[in-house]
Amino acid sequence: MEELFIGWLREYGYVILFLWSIVEGEMGLIMGGIMSHTGHMQYFMTVFVAGLGGFTGDQIYFYVGRFNKGFIQRKLHKQRRKFAIAHLLLKKYGWPIIFMQRYMYGLRTVIPMSIGITKYSAKKFALINLISAWAWAAITVTPAYYFGEQILMLLAYAKQHWYLALPIAGAFCYGIYAYFQKLERRLLQKRNDRFSK
Repeated sequence: MEELFIGWLREYGYVILFLWSIVEGEMGLIMGGIMSHTGHMQYFMTVFVAGLGGFTGDQIYFYVGRFNKGFIQRKLHKQRRKFAIAHLLLKKYGWPIIFMQRYMYGLRTVIPMSIGITKYSAKKFALINLISAWAWAAITVTPAYYFGEQILMLLAYAKQHWYLALPIAGAFCYGIYAYFQKLERRLLQKRNDRFSK
């Protein structure tokens, strides 16, 4: 199965990277950086395609917000807290939030939808989103490209010692999750304090 997956990556690498970047992101970009390092993909093409994928994904979320406000209110009512945070961040930081949202766990899909709900210019969003997506792709792909050998060695070690790798990976993911939960609570508390005055 692993050989089959690697074979698909070698044959359809850019297509898989583009689709992966629409849906998720970092893991696909790291894989693209490693494959650029090994010579199975071309570095600049990898950054270009990954950036286009990230751009496409956020454009989809933006237009979901722009044209489906009622759907969002009905179907995503459990995400109201995240939408409130997204609006706070947009008001506080303005357009740079389009750059920042790519690194914000739990808000990456909510922020483009939240911006779409507002009267924010679609052309301005698209331009900033495109530049942001290519910057994000370069920032993520480049370290994997330069340190591809070390990453491959680490993956081989993790595969052999999975009983150590799993708890470490779990603790790392939990740490990221806990940090952003704390950040969300802090932002909402600031908003509540402002309204109570």
